[in-house]
Amino acid sequence: MTETQTTDDGDRPDGRPSGRPMGRQGPLNGVLVLDLTHALSGPYATMLLAEMGARVIKVEQAPVGDIGRLYPPMVDGQPEFFNAVNHGKESLVADLSDPADRPLLEAIIDRADVLVENFRPGTLDAWGWGWEDVRARNPRLVYASITGFGQTGPEAWEGAYDVVIQAESGLMSVTGFPDGPPVMAGTSIADYLSGLNAFAAVNAALVQSRTTGTGSRVDIAMFDSLLGILGAHVFDYLGNGTVPQRAGNSNPMATPFDIYEAADGPIAICAPSDAAFGTLGTVLGEDLANDPRFPDVAARLAHRDELREIIERTVATRTRAEVVDALQKAGVPAGMVRTVPEAIESAQASDRHMVFEVEGTALRIPGHPFHLSSLDDSPVRPRAASLDEHGAGLRREFLTSGDESSGG
Repeated sequence: MTETQTTDDGDRPDGRPSGRPMGRQGPLNGVLVLDLTHALSGPYATMLLAEMGARVIKVEQAPVGDIGRLYPPMVDGQPEFFNAVNHGKESLVADLSDPADRPLLEAIIDRADVLVENFRPGTLDAWGWGWEDVRARNPRLVYASITGFGQTGPEAWEGAYDVVIQAESGLMSVTGFPDGPPVMAGTSIADYLSGLNAFAAVNAALVQSRTTGTGSRVDIAMFDSLLGILGAHVFDYLGNGTVPQRAGNSNPMATPFDIYEAADGPIAICAPSDAAFGTLGTVLGEDLANDPRFPDVAARLAHRDELREIIERTVATRTRAEVVDALQKAGVPAGMVRTVPEAIESAQASDRHMVFEVEGTALRIPGHPFHLSSLDDSPVRPRAASLDEHGAGLRREFLTSGDESSGG
């Protein structure tokens, strides 16, 4: 099986051509996903399912489809954003609120293993596609919902975008420098992380469904996703009641664990343990291990500013590459603060296939972090499907009586 979006025109077990694209070989082969998502968080989750070999049928609304189709930039007529989170899926135009499309959607649900949606709570219930409605048809179905604040709680009804969740979760309050305003993270972290969490939870629920025949309601909140990764800020508050403050690039639990200015730009240096701290001093030509101001983690935190001055004085005359290379070879984690182009075009990103080529176009899209020995790691992916590209074939497949073929 190749990575290309070839069409399976061979006969299925019922003797008729399937007329649908062949998916990736992977651990989720045989899993059928009904994708009712749009924008970013949901499509990211279902893209990862497709990357693992699931068959994903994406339902879109006429006449535009997923709003992601409209986001720039466009390359060879293909939307970069939409391709990044929707390649490898089939596109079906259907109206969830239209009774005329209900038989088709019910037929897919009856055979599906997973349904993923990211509407505001209550929306699908009003159209008759809520968890209770769907579970009555298919008790083994894994039904995953991604929302701003989850399905429960006093704020569950509220709409949300990534920036709203960054603000509401407390993340923005601890991002930035002490003398500046709260700052957004440099990417849509709530969207991507909630999509990743949904992907993980769906896989766990699939194991249960395959084992017991009973599906699950997967309830993923963007709010929970960010609140759950605040780490040291939450530890400090829950442990001693301290209200976390913005600290720039400093780590509140250890130092040196920060960004420092070398001769040609910033570098990250992380030496939190006593052993790493002693090695850092050796590489920098400073006897830091025997300095009475810095005997342990607590003392180093108490003298953070003095330690910073010593480190920056010693690295200011050396290049980023020189300092990073010396520290890494000595066993101290360090790295250059790269620009996005520097990171994307790096040899490491290339070797890890963290940039995919889109077949038949000049388009390149981000890769994903999952590398399995059992999964083809080709750097080429098919383009995202055009709107309703597979509609006719899907209607033939699911609405023709007597079709008992597998969804895989």
